Amino acid sequence: MPSEPSFKVTSSADVSPSETLVIGVSTVGLAGLTAVDHLIKNNNSTEFGHILTRNVPDITPFEEGEPRLPLRLYDLPDLDLSVLVGELFIPTWAVDSFVEALLEWASSAGIGEITVLHGVPFPHGPDEHDVFYVAPTSYRTKQLENTDIKPLKGGYLDGIASELITSNLTGEAPPTGALITPTHPPGPDFDSALLFLEALQRIYEFTIDEEELRRRADEVKQYYQELANQMERFGSGERPSGGYDFPEDRMFM
Repeated sequence: MPSEPSFKVTSSADVSPSETLVIGVSTVGLAGLTAVDHLIKNNNSTEFGHILTRNVPDITPFEEGEPRLPLRLYDLPDLDLSVLVGELFIPTWAVDSFVEALLEWASSAGIGEITVLHGVPFPHGPDEHDVFYVAPTSYRTKQLENTDIKPLKGGYLDGIASELITSNLTGEAPPTGALITPTHPPGPDFDSALLFLEALQRIYEFTIDEEELRRRADEVKQYYQELANQMERFGSGERPSGGYDFPEDRMFM
């Protein structure tokens, strides 16, 4: 019989986290994860905890050869926020255990509100590329009534956002809201991450520098435009200026 998944949250007693916890984890498009990563890298932040896993497929992210834990907690005192950065994808069958461990820690740490950044690859038109919310009354009346963020009309949530909001509805979690935007796989979807950051600034009334993220968004747009132009030239039979031969099967593109 396979072992049950489990999670252990560890945090430093030397840091008192902010009351509001913003969660950005790995989902399709990586928009929420990209947004919180930008927050911690471009503001005064302190890593004060992490979440360890057992019986869940794990990863070890690294940068410039330096490894790090994939599930990390940060405090951003200048923004009055705590942030959970989740580079590890939590499979559906492990979500219950993950949220149970997270809420147990949140209760002991004095977390009074949770905002989940939840990117979903649903069909949408240009006018629908925006941030919407799914949130109980306890969250809406506190944070959304004075904003122009609109409710998502209908459907259902799954994963971490679903489990956290259900826990709020049953009284097992503090006021919890999900900010939702359509994302474009494979990611990272920088445009959607920018939408999340703009929504957070409206809700929590702070201002951050978005220049780096906008530059990366422009680079991605340029890359895909050049790729589309290249495919169009290949389709018309035009050979590239370098005279290279390309295989007929271009599925890898």
